[in-house]
Amino acid sequence: MTGKFDSRVVVVTGGTSGIGLATATRFAAEGASVFITGRRQQELDAATRKIGGRVTGVRADMSKLADIDRLYDAVQQKHSHIDVLFTNAGGGSMLPLGSITEEHYDDTFGRNVKAVVFTVQKALPLLRDGASIILAGSVTGSTGTAAFSIYSASKAAVRNLARSWTLDLKDRGIRVNVVSPGPIKTPGLVELAGNDPAQQQGLLDHMAAQVPLGRVGNPEEIANAVLFLASDEASFIAGAEFFVDGGMAQV
Repeated sequence: MTGKFDSRVVVVTGGTSGIGLATATRFAAEGASVFITGRRQQELDAATRKIGGRVTGVRADMSKLADIDRLYDAVQQKHSHIDVLFTNAGGGSMLPLGSITEEHYDDTFGRNVKAVVFTVQKALPLLRDGASIILAGSVTGSTGTAAFSIYSASKAAVRNLARSWTLDLKDRGIRVNVVSPGPIKTPGLVELAGNDPAQQQGLLDHMAAQVPLGRVGNPEEIANAVLFLASDEASFIAGAEFFVDGGMAQV
């Protein structure tokens, strides 16, 4: 590893599995002091042990403002600023039009939009000028997906937040970008097919068939993109959406 994030302070929400865990692991390996969040203490403890390095786990549901405050209180106990914020926490479930409920809507937008808005807003006093914010988007924000309209709409909202916040924060030189994965083999993805391994593999095979590269991605490939967007090499990239999707939304 190059140590390119030595002495930098990084916050990764939803860092206990999948993309968040892979990204936090890469940041820690590159020398950063990393804070991760998770909703379940046992998984949070396991993730901090796996990541190693200078990592701190904070139990938090990012859709709850009091939990966001607790996260930043934990940061301030050790550091005076944040260099990189990756709002990875979120998720959703599948329901077709005609079956959408208020609870489904509130849960999805609470996790994917409300949580992002207040995670970023409450970080502003700690974010140093020139910091990098990366929002977790999705290829579904740009493509139609049957029975996934509410999740897709929430990710489309995230895309516009990056555009608007780039203007709001331009005087501080804070860069806001979106990384939008295609299908990535994570617990959150395979669980959409339930607990049957055969159905889970069927879902992965179906999604792989939609990707021009002919496969689903892995969390480390998203981590690579996040670290690039957070790095000095991306110093003139702002308000952009980086698709890491094997070409799924491109051709």
